[in-house]
Amino acid sequence: EGKLANSERMVKEAISDSDELKDFNIRVFGQGSYANDTNVRLDSDIDINVCLSDYFFFKLPDDKSKADMGYTDIEYDYSQYKNAVERALVAKFGRSDVIRNDKCITVKANTNRVEADVVPTWEYHRHENNGGKAIGTKFISDKGVPIINYPLQHIQNGKAKNDQTQKRFKRLTRIFKRIENQMVEDGVQVSDNITSFLIECLVWNVPNYIFNDHETWTKRLSESIVFLYTKLKGGAECKEWGEVSELLYLFNPGRKWSEEDVKTFLAQTYNYLEF
Repeated sequence: EGKLANSERMVKEAISDSDELKDFNIRVFGQGSYANDTNVRLDSDIDINVCLSDYFFFKLPDDKSKADMGYTDIEYDYSQYKNAVERALVAKFGRSDVIRNDKCITVKANTNRVEADVVPTWEYHRHENNGGKAIGTKFISDKGVPIINYPLQHIQNGKAKNDQTQKRFKRLTRIFKRIENQMVEDGVQVSDNITSFLIECLVWNVPNYIFNDHETWTKRLSESIVFLYTKLKGGAECKEWGEVSELLYLFNPGRKWSEEDVKTFLAQTYNYLEF
C-alpha cells in the first residue's frame, strides 16, 4: 500500500505541475494486482491509471445518434493527451527514467520508488439499449488497438467478494499466482497467455461456497481447480463468465487467452500439486 500510494503521489505531482494538464479534470489511481491486493513476489511493478474525464470515448445505444445524446465533435484527441502525459512524466522524472511503450509509459524504479506503468486513459461511457450506463476507461495503443477496462468496478467487486468469503478470495488468488510462479521456476511449460489478471478472474468465478465450506487451503484450492476445469470442459457455462468487473466477458475471440489455455493450465496445476 505504501509503494502504491507513493507512486500515485509522484504521478499526481507530475500531472499537477504540467501547464498542459493542470487545468484538466484528471483522476490518478492505482489498478492491477497492487491496487487489488492480489500481488505476489514477482509482481514487481505498479499500474497507475491517469484518467481524463473532460473528454471521453463512448458507445451509443443501437437506436441513438451522437446528436440524440448531446455529444459533439471535439478538436482534442487521445494521442495528444498521451503525448502530454509523457511530457509531464519526463519533466518530473527525467527523460532517461521514462520509457514510452505501446500501451503505457513506464517510470523506472530507483532507490525511492518501484517501477510504475502509467496508463493514460479517457473515460469510456457505455450506453446500454435499456437505458443503463457503465463508466470505465479506454485508451488506444500506439499500434492503434483500442482497449477498454473497468478498473474501479474491478476493485469494488473484488473487495465485496473478499468480504463474502472471509477474506479468502484474495488469499486464494495469491496462492494460485505463487504456485504458477513456482511451476515456471521448476520448468513446467506454462503458457505465456496465463496472466496474473486472468488468474484473478478465474478465482472470481469460483462460487463462494468453495471458499466458505472447506476447512483447509488444500481443499479450497483443489475444489477450485476441479470446479473451473469441469465447467470449462462442459463448455456452455464458462461462456458467461465475466471479468471481476462483471462488465466484460472473460472469454471472447479477441482475448489473449483461450479456454484451451486455461484447461491446460488447470490440469498442469492439479498434476503439479499431486492432487
